[in-house]
Amino acid sequence: MHRVLIHTPTIELGQFLKWARIVQTGGQAKVLIAQGFVRVNGEVERRRGRTLYPGDIVEVEGRGTYIVSVP
Repeated sequence: MHRVLIHTPTIELGQFLKWARIVQTGGQAKVLIAQGFVRVNGEVERRRGRTLYPGDIVEVEGRGTYIVSVP
């Protein structure tokens, strides 16, 4: 599991995918999410604007598992 530090209280899922360097663009994030390749806390998430909080776990099929963390 990869730990990804954010410097804000929350982050949107699409932004998180870019911040964690899972994707390079918002368009790539949109496609991954729309195709059902992203899970948040074990459930498929299809909303790019889903708010993530520290402790949330994001799984991206074929790319790994990430935990939202704060410094």
